[in-house]
Amino acid sequence: ISLLSLTESWLQQEDYVSLNESTPSNYLNHHIARSTGRGGGVATIFHSDLLISPLPITGYSSFEHLILSFPNQDCKAVKPLLFVVLYRRPGPYSEFLDQISDFLSDLVLNTDKVIVVGDFNIHVDIENDSLNVAFSNILDSIGFTQRIHSSTHYCHHTLDLVLTYGTECEDITIFPHNPVLSDHFLITFEFFITEFSRRESKFHYSRSLSDNAVASFKSTVPSLLSSASQRHVAEGNIFSSSPTQIDALVHHVNSSLHVALDDLAPLKKKVIRDRKLAPWFNSHLRVLKQNSRKLERTWRSTHHEEAYLSWKNSLVLYKNKLRQTRTAYFSALIEENKHNPKFLFSTVAKLTHNHSSEPSIPLALSSNDFMGFFTSKINSIRNKIFSILPNAISSSSVSEAASEVTLEPHLCLNCFDPVELSDLSKILASSKPSTCILDPIPTKLFKEAFPLVTAPILDIINLSLVNGYVPQDFKVAVIKPSLKKPSLDPDDPMNYRPISNLPFLSKVLEKIVSIQVCEHLNTNALFEEFQSGFREYHSTETALVRVTNDILMASDKNLVSVLVLLDLSAAFDTVDHNVLLERLEHVVGIKGTALGWFKSYLSDRFHFVNVHDKSSSYSRVTCGVPQGSVLGPILFTIYMLPIGKIIRQHGINFHCYADDTQLYLSINPDEPNRLGRLQACLEDIKHWMTLNFLLLNQDKTEVLIFGPEIQKRKLLSQSPDLNGITLISENKVRNLGVIFDQDMSFKSQVKQVCRISFFHLRNIAKIRSILSRTDAEKLVHAFITSRLDYCNSLLSGSPQNVVKSLQLVQNAAARVLMRIKKRDHISPVLASLHWLPVKFRIDFKILLLTYKALNNQAPSYISDLIVPYVPNRALRSQTAGFLVVPRISKTRMGGRSFSYQAPLLWNQLPALVREADTLSTFKIRLKTFLFDRAYS
Repeated sequence: ISLLSLTESWLQQEDYVSLNESTPSNYLNHHIARSTGRGGGVATIFHSDLLISPLPITGYSSFEHLILSFPNQDCKAVKPLLFVVLYRRPGPYSEFLDQISDFLSDLVLNTDKVIVVGDFNIHVDIENDSLNVAFSNILDSIGFTQRIHSSTHYCHHTLDLVLTYGTECEDITIFPHNPVLSDHFLITFEFFITEFSRRESKFHYSRSLSDNAVASFKSTVPSLLSSASQRHVAEGNIFSSSPTQIDALVHHVNSSLHVALDDLAPLKKKVIRDRKLAPWFNSHLRVLKQNSRKLERTWRSTHHEEAYLSWKNSLVLYKNKLRQTRTAYFSALIEENKHNPKFLFSTVAKLTHNHSSEPSIPLALSSNDFMGFFTSKINSIRNKIFSILPNAISSSSVSEAASEVTLEPHLCLNCFDPVELSDLSKILASSKPSTCILDPIPTKLFKEAFPLVTAPILDIINLSLVNGYVPQDFKVAVIKPSLKKPSLDPDDPMNYRPISNLPFLSKVLEKIVSIQVCEHLNTNALFEEFQSGFREYHSTETALVRVTNDILMASDKNLVSVLVLLDLSAAFDTVDHNVLLERLEHVVGIKGTALGWFKSYLSDRFHFVNVHDKSSSYSRVTCGVPQGSVLGPILFTIYMLPIGKIIRQHGINFHCYADDTQLYLSINPDEPNRLGRLQACLEDIKHWMTLNFLLLNQDKTEVLIFGPEIQKRKLLSQSPDLNGITLISENKVRNLGVIFDQDMSFKSQVKQVCRISFFHLRNIAKIRSILSRTDAEKLVHAFITSRLDYCNSLLSGSPQNVVKSLQLVQNAAARVLMRIKKRDHISPVLASLHWLPVKFRIDFKILLLTYKALNNQAPSYISDLIVPYVPNRALRSQTAGFLVVPRISKTRMGGRSFSYQAPLLWNQLPALVREADTLSTFKIRLKTFLFDRAYS
C-alpha cells in the first residue's frame, strides 16, 4: 500500500503517538483532528517516496477533511492531483449539502484531477433516500463520479465512498468485514499519475558491527599497535621525538585501526531509510503477529467458533506482549540517556510530533558553496576591522590597560606534565562517544578497545605534551552546516551555523591541556574575577545572581541602572593568533615548550565542509579558535583578559561569560554628565576590540534601564547617546538564557518557562501510558524540573503571583506522572513524590549557594555579598554562624536581592543544618528541613 486513508481517527490536536507507532519505516503521516469535542478526525499514512505535500484547509463545521497535493516535479505548470480524505458526522444534513457543494466546486476550480475518499454517512445504496438524492445531484452537477456500488458497513449499507474528477480508479476491492478492527470494510484501489516523479534515493556508507566483528577487532588490534609503539621507542627517546616521528606514529595508529576495521566490517553503500517508529518491534513480536494473522485466516475460511476464540486469544496475547516490550524498550532507553536531554527530547519528539520530512540541506548547495560562504564571511569581518584599524591605533588610549603581567619565573607554566595512564583512562571514560568522520574507527568501539591498546595512545598524548607539538592529524576539523531554525530558508547558506567536529583523540589531548592550564590560572589568580565561563564553581546562574543583586540594591537606593549587553560579530572566528600567543606568554605566563605547544596548536590548521557525503577542498585557518574544541572557550577567555582592566578604569560594573560581556552603571539622573563614564568606557572598549581584531556589533547591542519610573523618565528625557548606541531602552532582553524585563520582575521569563514546560508536559502526557512511573519521572525531571530550577534563585523574594505560575507547572507535572484527576488535592501527591514546592526550591537554591560561598565553593563575587555576624561584645550568638542582614528601604527591590535574602533565610536554619561539614550532608539536612516546613 502506498497510501492509507483513515476516518474517525479519534486523534486530538497535536496527538501523534498512536499514529506514529502505526507508521512503518519509510512512511510519513498527516492528520486533522476534530476542532471541538471528541471523535471524528481523518488521517493518512503514505510512503516517503511519494511527492506529497499536505495543503492548508478551510474549516467546515459539518465535516472534517485533509488535502494532499501530488505535484508534478517535471512541469510546474501542470496542476497537481488533489487527494482528499473526508469524514461527515451523522446528523442533520442541510448545512452539509451547502458546505460540500462549495468545497467540491472550489476543488475543481483549482485543479484538473481530484480524488475524494471517506466516510460520508450517506446511504447511497437507498435510491429514494432524500440525502442521497440531494448529494448525487451535487456530484452530477460538478462532474464527480462515485465509484463504490456495494456495502461498506456491517449493516449492509454503502457509507464509504470514492469520488473522482478528471481521473480514473482501477482494481477497486472491498474486503470482508473484520469485527475486531472496525465496523466499516477496507476498500483498496489503484490510481495513476502521469509524469510521476519519485524522490531520489539517498545513500550513505555504514558498517555492520556484529558482536563477532567487534570481538575479532579487539583480538587483532593490540598486536598491530603494540608493535608500532615498540618500534617508535626503539628509534629514540620518547621525550625527544621529532614532529615527523610523532606524525608518523599517529598516522600508523590511525591507519592500523582503520585497516583492521575495514577487513572485519567494511564500509558498504546503503540507502538512507527513515528510522523505524517502532524500534521495539522484535522478531518474537513478529512471530506472534504472524501467528495471529494465520489464525484469523483460519477463522475466515471455516467460520468455526473455536477458530474465532483461538484468534481472539492470540490477538490478546500479542497486544499484551507488544505493550510489555514497548515499555521495556523505553525504560532501557531513558535510563541509558537520562543525562542526555537532547537525545531524550529527540526521542519524545519522534513519538509525539507529526512524522513528516524534516528540512534537509538542498542538493543544490554543495560543500564548496558552504566553505566559500563561511570563509568569505570571516574575511569580510576582518577586512572591515582592517579598514578602521589605522584610526583606532591613532586615537587609542587603552595601551596601559592591556599591560603585561609579570610572573616570577618559578610560577610560569614552562611545560606540560606527562599524563598517567589512570588519569587518561578517566578522561576517556568521561568523554562523550561522539564520532567524527576523521576518526579511524567509531568512538564507542575505540573506548571499548582502549584497555587493550593503552601503550601507543598514551605515547601519542605524552609525546605531544612533552615535545610541545600537536600532531597534524589533530589539527583538521570537519564543518557540518546546521540550520539555525527549522523555519528558515534551507536554500540560503546564511541561515546555517558552522559546527566544527574534531577527531576524538585530539579532544582528549585538549582536555588534558585545559586541565593543566586552568590549574595554572587558578593557582596564580590569573582568571578575570568577573568572568564566569567554563570555570569551576562558576555558572550563568552565579553571574546573573551578582548582576541582579547589584541592580536591585541600586534601585533600592532610588538609583537608575543602565545595562548594556555587548554583541560581537563571530568573536571566536576572528581571534588573531599572534595576539593570542602574546597573551599566553606575557599575560598568563605560559612559556617554553608549553608555549611551543600552543604555537603548534594554532599553526597549520585546516578545515573543510562535508555535506551529502562529499567534502569541500581544505581551507587553511588563519585566525580564530575552533568553536567545537575543548580549548577554544578557554583561549578566548585568555584573549579577553585585558578588557576587565579597561572597564575598571572607568568605574563601571561588568560581567563576562565567554564572549558575552555586559556593562551596568547605577546613577542618579540629576547628576551632571551622568553617562559620561559609560560613554568613555564604550569608546575604549570599541578601540581595544578593533586593535585586537574583534568587531563590536552596535546594531545588536542591547540596552535595558532599571529603576523607579520617575527616575527612568528623567534619564530618557534627553535621549542620550552611548557612543553610537541610542539609549532607547528595550522592554526586555535575553541575558544568558534569562529574560530581563524593565521592572526586574522576571514575569516574561516565568511566562516562557511555563509555556515551554507545558509543551513538553503535553508530549509526556501523550506517551504516559507506555511508560512506567519511574521512566516518566525521569522525563519530567529532564524536561520540566530542570527548567523550573534554571536560575530560579533570581526569583527569591518575588511576589506570590509570580511563583504561582511555576507552581501550576509543577502541579500539572505531578498529575501527569501520578495520573490523578484535576480536582484531587495536589499537596499530598507532591509530598508522596518528595518534591519540594517551587517556593521552597527557590529557597533551597539560595541556601545552597550561601553554604558554598561560606565554604570556598562559590565565586569570590558571590562570597563578597554575605558578611558573617560579629557582635560588638561577647555573646553566645557570635559562634552560631549567623550572617548580617543588610538594611533595605524597598521590599520589592532590595528585599529580593541575594545579599538580603541569603542571610535572611540562612539565619532561620537550625544549627544542625548550618553546621553540616560536607556539601552532601548539607543538602540532605536542608531538604529535610524545608520538606517539613512545606508539608507539616
